[in-house]
Amino acid sequence: MFFSPIKYDEPVFRPPGEARSAIIQATLGCSWNKCAFCEMYTSKKFRSRSIDELKPEIKKIANAYKGVKKIFLADGNAFVLSTNKLIPILNEINNQFGKIQRVSSYALPKDILIKSESELKDLRELGLKLLYIGIETGDDELLKKINKGETFNSTVDGILKAHNAGIDTSIMIINGLGGRKYSKPHALKSAEIINKVNPKFLSTLTLSLPYGEEHFQEKFNGEYQQQSIVELFEELKMFIENLNVENVIYRSNHVSNNLILKGTLSKDQDQLVGMLNSAIKNTSKDIYPSAPGML
Repeated sequence: MFFSPIKYDEPVFRPPGEARSAIIQATLGCSWNKCAFCEMYTSKKFRSRSIDELKPEIKKIANAYKGVKKIFLADGNAFVLSTNKLIPILNEINNQFGKIQRVSSYALPKDILIKSESELKDLRELGLKLLYIGIETGDDELLKKINKGETFNSTVDGILKAHNAGIDTSIMIINGLGGRKYSKPHALKSAEIINKVNPKFLSTLTLSLPYGEEHFQEKFNGEYQQQSIVELFEELKMFIENLNVENVIYRSNHVSNNLILKGTLSKDQDQLVGMLNSAIKNTSKDIYPSAPGML
């Protein structure tokens, strides 16, 4: 049985890269919680947690996980908290854990844009060095259809503002998000937005339908046509072929993915495309993905 020094408000999600991190629930749920594709926090009502509520938990976690060097602030987008609320949390983390490598959090571009450059730099100085941002797509039409609440430009502005303050980003794109009809603009505009921001980390997940296609179709503001696995590979290939970035660590190893890919872009770009070509050649065009679970 998994040991935890505190009782978390379940469910709790964290990125694969935070598997060895201590998790602190600075917020519960997601402040937006309207995306058509996401079922992660539909069972929760969003609220921020006070520093008085968090202090005893941070102390217990620090005592239980001595030597931990990475901290992840949950839940859905803890970076929505104001700087005045984040600073006491970061101070308490530093007081209890001592020297740490980094603090990270999920964020929406709008969460970054509401903070000044000096505030972002202050948070960076206190250890908040990485933001995970699920931008999902760079296509404005598709962003509206999934009710993301962001645009191509707001996403670019938010990410670049974080970078200018010295905060790294890990960006997530969802393969198959728009289905067959929107596949090409999704791939091309997603590549375009990544080219503009050149994040430190990039990952691709595959659209999951845990409650079935009909459930997603009801939330998707358009015509959704599910893609076969080959079509998903072809979309992903188009996305990777059109990337023009340097020293971006790329991973496609989420439970939702049909093919594990990893490398550094642009160094490994040809190799990744070759793996996709091989997968396309050796996969039946009639196979459709099953629902592996929520993102």
